[in-house]
Amino acid sequence: MYFPTYCSSPSSTSSTSILRVCRVRFASIVSSSVNRSFSSPSRTFSRNQPSHACPPPSNITCRSLSFSSAFRSIRCSAPRWSYGVGLRSPVSLRAQSRTASPVFERFERKIATMASEHPFEGILSGLPKPGGGEFGKFYSLPALNDPRIDKLPYSIKILLESAIRNCDNFQVTKEDVEKVIDWENSAPQQVEIPFKPARVLLQDFTGVPAVVDLASMREAIKVLGSNPDKINPLVPVDLVIDHSVQVDVARSENALQANMDLEFKRNKERFAFLKWGSTAFRNMLVVPPGSGIVHQVNLEYLGRVVFNTEGILYPDSVVGTDSHTTMIDGLGVAGWGVGGIEAEAAMLGQPMSMVLPGVVGFKLSGKLREGVTATDLVLTVTQILRKHGVVGKFVEFHGTLFFECLETSLCFSSVALAVYILFFMYLGDGMGQLPLADRATIANMAPEYGATMGFFPVDHVTLQYLKLTGRSDETVAMIEAYLRANNMFVDYNEPQQERVYSSYLELNLADVEPCVSGPKRPHDQVPLKDMKADWHSCLDNKVGFKGFAVPKEEQEKVVEFSFHGQPAELKHGSVVIAAITSCTNTSNPSVMLGAGLVAKKACELGLEVKPWIKTSLGPGSGVVTKYLVQSGLQKYLNQQGFHIVGYGCTTCIGNSGDLDESVASAIVDNDLVAAAVLSGNRNFEGRVHPLTRANYLASPPLVLAYALAGTVDIDFEKEPLGTGKDGQNVYFKDIWPTSEEVAEVVQSSVLPEMFKSTYEAITKGNELWNQLSLPSSSIYAWDPDSTYIHKPPYFNGMTMDPPGPRGVKDAYCLLLVGDSITTDHISPAGSIHKDSPAAKYLMERGVDRRDFNSYGSRRGNDEVMARGTFANIRIVNKLLNGEVGPKTIHIPTGEKLYVYDAAMRYKSTGQDTIVLAGAEYGSGSSEIGLLKDRCYSNLVGMGIVPLCFKPGEDADTLGLTGHERYTIDLPTKASDIRPGQDVTVTTDNGKSFTCTLRFDTEVELAYFDHGGILQYVIRNLTKQ
Repeated sequence: MYFPTYCSSPSSTSSTSILRVCRVRFASIVSSSVNRSFSSPSRTFSRNQPSHACPPPSNITCRSLSFSSAFRSIRCSAPRWSYGVGLRSPVSLRAQSRTASPVFERFERKIATMASEHPFEGILSGLPKPGGGEFGKFYSLPALNDPRIDKLPYSIKILLESAIRNCDNFQVTKEDVEKVIDWENSAPQQVEIPFKPARVLLQDFTGVPAVVDLASMREAIKVLGSNPDKINPLVPVDLVIDHSVQVDVARSENALQANMDLEFKRNKERFAFLKWGSTAFRNMLVVPPGSGIVHQVNLEYLGRVVFNTEGILYPDSVVGTDSHTTMIDGLGVAGWGVGGIEAEAAMLGQPMSMVLPGVVGFKLSGKLREGVTATDLVLTVTQILRKHGVVGKFVEFHGTLFFECLETSLCFSSVALAVYILFFMYLGDGMGQLPLADRATIANMAPEYGATMGFFPVDHVTLQYLKLTGRSDETVAMIEAYLRANNMFVDYNEPQQERVYSSYLELNLADVEPCVSGPKRPHDQVPLKDMKADWHSCLDNKVGFKGFAVPKEEQEKVVEFSFHGQPAELKHGSVVIAAITSCTNTSNPSVMLGAGLVAKKACELGLEVKPWIKTSLGPGSGVVTKYLVQSGLQKYLNQQGFHIVGYGCTTCIGNSGDLDESVASAIVDNDLVAAAVLSGNRNFEGRVHPLTRANYLASPPLVLAYALAGTVDIDFEKEPLGTGKDGQNVYFKDIWPTSEEVAEVVQSSVLPEMFKSTYEAITKGNELWNQLSLPSSSIYAWDPDSTYIHKPPYFNGMTMDPPGPRGVKDAYCLLLVGDSITTDHISPAGSIHKDSPAAKYLMERGVDRRDFNSYGSRRGNDEVMARGTFANIRIVNKLLNGEVGPKTIHIPTGEKLYVYDAAMRYKSTGQDTIVLAGAEYGSGSSEIGLLKDRCYSNLVGMGIVPLCFKPGEDADTLGLTGHERYTIDLPTKASDIRPGQDVTVTTDNGKSFTCTLRFDTEVELAYFDHGGILQYVIRNLTKQ
């Protein structure tokens, strides 16, 4: 059977719909591979195409990605923190889309020379230590003596260094290196290059299915007659368990322990499986639950900036199965999110095929005004970059260069000029003074503004942060020495070579004003001063991203109810969830301590958060708790109900827990538009909580302010938050701390010892983790009764012969959806609705409703995730004529069924299906509204055929209703398919139109021919 999937058009602004046909083999259920391709946070390099078209990719070179077992013993014998291998003479096996013996003969002939020489051995240089000796060897970019390199963006230099270091004229060729050197001319041509990241980062929602796949691959390769030990990560893999904790208990001193106990009770099997993986697979580190949020742990502890592996120095780089892996870009480490299958391929040594990206240069100058936070800055940057259009691009932030200051100072007297220069050298510009925590906040939200990376090159601020977080002086000295020697360090006190960028932007930080974003998308910025007016317009507007269509006569209604014996009331806009959460803000001391100061001032004035508001604090790491306690501010947060509930994503990922029954009933019975305010990065409808239709992103101090007000329907400049203990009105200005107050408490409370003590014991786990038992076998013993870990079906019956493509005949339309269908609609990570197919499956297996856990926690079970596909209660399927919910029409009978049940009905009768979708399909957790070309690549990696409507065409313009039957002509041999070719689609009512086949590279075509990237890897490994 064919199950339909689809994603956005190449343009973020295009309304062009997508016709997607995907090819997923079903066992007894819809294969989790469909779901996996959507649910894994996954953005790598987008294809950087013109915003108005969906053209075939140009200048595509054929490259078959492969890996080497020759270095497995070398790699795996390296110390845990000695990331990487000796890469001067990498040996690899190149496999064609259909492996043939001549390929191996050429490989054997090539191996003799590859093992003993490196094309760029001549630029391998020693890096001396100040006191004598050397740190190690490195491939020197200045030694190439090419003036084009001097003008490259710093982020592109990282790609260049990787290409040079890994160049073997086999996997990575001199031609690839030249493409990167000539970036200014080659990037606009959409050229393809290989890239090998230094490491892979996972969190548990996406890490569990990755380890499930690795365990399944071991069995598959064993069945094919090869050694299962070939399935081992060849690059370091770090997995941080941070997505499983839920806010079951809040506003309580024992909330942290109670939620952790429940977390282990629910997830004991998953955690034991991950613990098994850390011992069964080499090169895998698992950070136990209760340690912190993956991206903050990465920033404070895992990030290396520069590796020294067996005497070879090279820049840190990372791909992760969470879209906010980009947070590490704030540390000068190149990192971004990829799909789970791409991450698995990278683990197994596969170079990543990517299109060389354009780079947007974003100049930051000036200084933030009084009362403006880093969150306000990042929401402003997000709006600017969304408007500019940065899909598939790197964004590189920079400041005013020294030579620019000299140019602007020519009119000064010599004395004034000297003073000006000294002032600049001491203070720098806006960028030079932007704290690393603020940079990390901006980098974190790269998915929200659509870029592959939001990169901050390493400078003195980076080095200061490394020392603050406990990196040794010798390590920091090595990092600085290497980056300076390779012209990859920014020193704003010295003249800098002007960089060339694809386009240029600038923001004066003084222009940033306080703001929030919402109510349904993170890029819908609302200035704080306009919030009340914007809220009322949202109530008036028709249902959409900025509308709820609440009748005028209903907008002011007040619902009274009893909350545990206390009189309580709600209305439209009432805040029912206020959460300080997520990786975006909880790594930033200024906003976290700022929230503590707001709580302190409110307590002193006699203000209290209403008891029916579910408040929570989920720190990004134990360091946050230490400095909140050190400052004396945690007690004030506790008084306002913001007790620590756990170390993890919590509300931002949808793990907000249940609302009190009385509150939930008041919302549901009266159809109220209740609000959540959170310091997160995602606020898509249905994500935070099913009952909060309005969700606003705000800084942690603003979360406190809105919690105190109890509503988003307020003008902070004119209306009081409440009445103080002296009977006087208390206004926003009365509780808001000054920048000086925040700076003072940060200076006195955030200490290096806190980082050292926190991370010295991070891998030691806790009592609950250490009590988990695990088998010693390297082959996982699947439990057929497990509802968490299930052997996936997509390797069943696999042979050494690639299956090849086939077309689609008389397919029915499973869904017809519009624009901006997010991954939260497609594959929700949050709670499992009691009436859903997934709930039915679990209850049939004896799982009580209170133990359903979340979809995200059950991603290791393809049976659950297949049933969770399109299970979001807010999805709008046009086949239902405006009805909202996870159902569809079974076209042959006219019955209204859950999407999964309809898919099974079609499957049982052997009928193909498709889905019709609009622009920005696949936006959300994995890709945030701008997934675009990466979506295509992820689908191909699962053996799925991606099709795109032609520019200017969509389901509406073509008159497609979804009730037609569709036939798609596709060659039966992969050799007859070329990247970007046209494919004809016909319907049973006589319509015919042309779509673009979105195989963008020969590599993607090879993956598809094999049925997916993992099958491709298995066959190639088996051949070795």
